[in-house]
Order: sequence, then C-alpha cells, then structure tokens
Amino acid sequence: MAAAAAAAGAAATAFSSGRRIPPGTRAAAVSPRAEAPGKYRGRVVPAIPRRNVLSTMLSTSTVLLLGPKQITLAETTGGAFREYIDTFDGYTFLYPKSWIQVRGAGADIFFRDPFVLDENMSVEISSPSSSKYTSVKDLGPPEKAAEKVLKQYLTEFMSTRLGVRRESNILSASSKVADDGRLYYEVEVNIKSYASNNELAVMPQDRVQSLEWDRRYLSVLGVENKRLYELRLQTPEQVFMQEEEDLRRVMDSFRVIETA
Repeated sequence: MAAAAAAAGAAATAFSSGRRIPPGTRAAAVSPRAEAPGKYRGRVVPAIPRRNVLSTMLSTSTVLLLGPKQITLAETTGGAFREYIDTFDGYTFLYPKSWIQVRGAGADIFFRDPFVLDENMSVEISSPSSSKYTSVKDLGPPEKAAEKVLKQYLTEFMSTRLGVRRESNILSASSKVADDGRLYYEVEVNIKSYASNNELAVMPQDRVQSLEWDRRYLSVLGVENKRLYELRLQTPEQVFMQEEEDLRRVMDSFRVIETA
C-alpha cells in the first residue's frame, strides 16, 4: 500500500500540472502502453548504450484522487514507450520512456531527450475562444497545411543575428483516417541553419557561412472540441536516420479525444 502511494505521489508531481490551466482544474493521465516487441534503435551518443528489444506487460494500476484531479498510473515491466493522456484538453500520445517532461517551455506539454537536447516533442492547441474548427480540412488540403506549418516554424526561428541564413523544404504532406475514425494531417519539413563566425568582417571572403544545425520537423494535425491540435517532433537529421521507426511510432500514436 505504501509503495503504491509513493508511486502515485511521484506521478502526481511529474505529470499533474499543465500550462495555462489553474491548479485543481486539469486532469492528466499518464500510463505506459503495452507495446509489441520491436527494435528501439539507439543513437550515436558517446557512453549511451543501445536500447534493447523490450516487450511490455501491464502488471499493476494505481488511481490517485487529488480533489477534482484523477491521475492514473499503470506500472509495467520493461517497455520502450509511455502513454500520456490529457483528459482536460483532449489528446493522447506515446513518448519514449527515457524522455523527460520540461515545464515552462511554452507548449501545452513538452518532452525532450535528456541526452540529445535538440530532440524533443510538444503539443500545441488553438485557443478555445478564438477557434471554431470542425475538421483539419479547414486548413485546406495537406499541401496547403504543410505550407502553414513551415511558415510557422520559420517565424518562430527568426534570428536577429547577422549572417544567419535558413534553408527549408517540405518533405511530405499527407492525410490519414486513424483507428478513431478522425482525419489527421501529417507534415514533414527540413530546416537548415547557416551562420558565420565572423559576420562583422570587412572582406566577404572572411564572412563564410557554415552549417550550424540540420533538423527534421514532424507534425501531426487533428481537430476536436472545435480546436486545432498539433503534435510536434523535432530531431537532428542524423538522429532521425537512426530513430525513424520510433519517431513514426510516436506520430502514429497521436489522437485527439472529446472533452466533457
């Protein structure tokens, strides 16, 4: 009994709070989902061992009531992913078990890899008071939605530094009907950033730009509760090549859910 209470308390501390929602009004649930055996690929990071093939089995479940909040924690044996469920805002997804939640990042929820800091994921939601979406089709076809997604990324990454140049490309834009019967758009873009270490040099030959980062951005768009939801994944291109299978598993897991 004491162990269950301790585990529930830890879960409440790690996952119960959320951005923009006053204390006592948010209901978030976090539970690892059972995964079929599959290869969880490692990344090229010194001193980080390759992940092993793991199969997950649900063993115990603890429910903690904190006033109006309810946090459900399902304990597992092994497993490469955990499931995050936000019943207040209305969405759910899987995330790598080793990733950590970061608070105050500006998104509704934000997780990142503790070893590869450029690799992270977040969920953005349109304002309930200013949006009346009925479907992702309100954004137009997937290709048009991809243009809006890329434009938003480039706006967020605008730099006031001298000598910075960005190159961007839409890699894919598609739609799918998931197992919940809802329509989702999936968008992939690549953005490269170039900068000069000597941008104030007088001679042009001394202002040579070099690549400072090269990233893949993956977005899943869905509509529910008259709001637009966007799952965002960011990863360096080199890491994406190694972990594509796992990152696409995260993309495929994203679902929007009806709220009360």
